Amino acid sequence: MTHIAGISGTQLKQFLERIEYLEEQKAAVAGDIRDVFGEAKSAGFDVKILRQVLKVRKMNRDELEEQEALFDTYIQALDRAEESQAA
Repeated sequence: MTHIAGISGTQLKQFLERIEYLEEQKAAVAGDIRDVFGEAKSAGFDVKILRQVLKVRKMNRDELEEQEALFDTYIQALDRAEESQAA
């Protein structure tokens, strides 16, 4: 085993090779995901909306309700601001 300044060259190489392998796998999976989105788009689905649905499905119920309430609050605030400017 090669050691330089307390670092095992063999262990370092093993870590790097594992990371490189996982990066290759990640790239392959990302390509597969792109393909599925392409299929969905060809079938008439809106990809932007699909991404939003995926994001919502990852949230827990409390987090989702909190975001929806905040969204509604922001919309109401904007509506009131626009009404005030129009008057």
